[in-house]
Amino acid sequence: MSGSPNFLMRLMASTFSIAEKAQTIIHQVMSGGDLGVVEKDLPSQEVDEDLIESGQSDEVLKYTCPTQYSHIKEDEIVVWVDPLDGTKEYTEGLLDHVTVLIGIAYEGKAIAGVINQPYYNYQAGAGAVLGRTIWGVLNLGAFGIQLGEVPEGKHIITTTRSHSNKIANDCISAMNADEVIRVGGAGNKVIQLIEGKASAYVFASPGCKKWDTCAPEAILHAVSGKLTDIHGKPFQYHKDVKHMNSAGVLATLRNFDYYASRVPDSIKMALVP
Repeated sequence: MSGSPNFLMRLMASTFSIAEKAQTIIHQVMSGGDLGVVEKDLPSQEVDEDLIESGQSDEVLKYTCPTQYSHIKEDEIVVWVDPLDGTKEYTEGLLDHVTVLIGIAYEGKAIAGVINQPYYNYQAGAGAVLGRTIWGVLNLGAFGIQLGEVPEGKHIITTTRSHSNKIANDCISAMNADEVIRVGGAGNKVIQLIEGKASAYVFASPGCKKWDTCAPEAILHAVSGKLTDIHGKPFQYHKDVKHMNSAGVLATLRNFDYYASRVPDSIKMALVP
């Protein structure tokens, strides 16, 4: 790459390293056996120096920033962070559901993101590499993950396992799915889409936040997928936007219009953006 990396790629390189540091911390907390934290708040006291990550991924810095983002400045960026997506599953030992999410927004749009899976491969046995970090930038691509395809004609829905209600279940029923996969974590669900384990992520409930969707949306869009609210409207990620995704989530890697057309009007009326 010629010249010095611009701000966005330096930020992405730092974000990648921070996500991997978070993986190490998550492993340490789990191995310590005391999951006493019940709220995902920022620490009010001074942070232990051992928890600070100042490195940058050389792998990320190899790539050239897309032209339209090459002049972005620091004060034009909003970063949305979920340090432990799938908290409930983490405490229940469903470790493959857990992710670390860091999303980067510019002009209200999710343009880049990192998803770390701290326990990827954790059931593969001795010698397997534990954990992986996936990252992507719009118009550059997604890295650290292989694209998959759901078998032709199959409709496999991934949805929530912990926020079900009548509206959410009615929307799933309207999809005429061949299979429904109920798992935790927005990051985990989008990974299922990219890898071809599911064809649509349907969440007809106001249960997730902007920090749940920013990074997964950016990575999914980087591989030509689509993530919106249940009405098909794009999310906004300005710093002053409300945190709740009150109109649910609908996402696919392919065939978005098919799944959007299956959402009943009654459910759209019940979920106000």
